[in-house]
Amino acid sequence: MIILADLAELKLAFGDLDEAKVYGILDSFVANNPNNDETQKIVEVCQHGMEIVGEKFENGEYFVGDLIFAGELLSDSIDRLKPLLGDGNAVTRGTIVLGTVEGDIHDIGKNIFKSIAEAAGFKVVDIGIDQAPEAFVEAVKIHKPEIVGLSGVLTLSIDSMKRTVEAFKAVGLRNEVKITIGGNAVSDEACRYVGADAWSKNAPDSIKVCSGWLL
Repeated sequence: MIILADLAELKLAFGDLDEAKVYGILDSFVANNPNNDETQKIVEVCQHGMEIVGEKFENGEYFVGDLIFAGELLSDSIDRLKPLLGDGNAVTRGTIVLGTVEGDIHDIGKNIFKSIAEAAGFKVVDIGIDQAPEAFVEAVKIHKPEIVGLSGVLTLSIDSMKRTVEAFKAVGLRNEVKITIGGNAVSDEACRYVGADAWSKNAPDSIKVCSGWLL
């Protein structure tokens, strides 16, 4: 039986990035052979722990390296629980097509987003860097995702994002997906200009939005 105090402790340990404590609690859970529903609850608590990490990042307490570590910790934690989930797709929330837009070759932010998204239960199709609008359109046609993530660091990437959204409109796919944009240059104004549904400068916030879309 899961003890609520243990779940609260797990969430805090995850937020503190206390790897040893997180794994110790998870090993204790696994040893008690929780059922599928209980295991799903444990996964959700780990994911909520990631929200604490995101808040600490926003407050300047954590940095990019901490986000990368948190993504790996979440991924490893879920891997420990997968044998108890029965259905290997039990924690899958949906599919995201992700890429850095044309004219931009930066991939650190994209890779952090991918790592955290996969750990949070999304299937991520990463099409890479410097990707033309047509490449995103083709990926959406093939993989039929619920969400498209457009990444870019350079100011010029905003225009590339806009062209990508326009390309979706041109082939009648715009209303089939939610679009989120991320990177140093994004803002409310940029989001409106691009025609995206949401924006964020950090991965945890963006994952929170994506999760909300699929509730």
